[in-house]
Amino acid sequence: MNMTVTAYLVYLIVAVPLTIWVARTLSRNGRIFLVDVFHGNEDFADAVNRLLVVGFYLVNLGFVTLFLRGGSAVADARGVFEQLSVKLGIVMLVLGVMHLMNVWIFSKIRTRSRLDSMTRPPVPPNDTVPPAPPLTERYGY
Repeated sequence: MNMTVTAYLVYLIVAVPLTIWVARTLSRNGRIFLVDVFHGNEDFADAVNRLLVVGFYLVNLGFVTLFLRGGSAVADARGVFEQLSVKLGIVMLVLGVMHLMNVWIFSKIRTRSRLDSMTRPPVPPNDTVPPAPPLTERYGY
């Protein structure tokens, strides 16, 4: 079998399951975070979580597929390892960047929602404060 084809097969055999594992791990462990971001609305958090997983698969598997093609033919086993290390390293970096972007975006949403809840008074005011007397009355002008 051609070494270039071997490199392609090994790349796909490693990159696709890696992408699936990362998506499942993020989905499973990110649910609690999303429920908190969406103020305990579990149905909405689960729906957003599923949509994020689909988007994650589309972006990352699309990238894996586009990145399959190598720049040059692989001649020997050393070339297979060199090409795989570059390709898989870049795929892992892209997976990490995607994860960090999601965490950053939802952290911003969470912070904003907490600030909104902090700016509302816990109870409505019962009375109004009387206006201050004019300066002439206060200082005896």
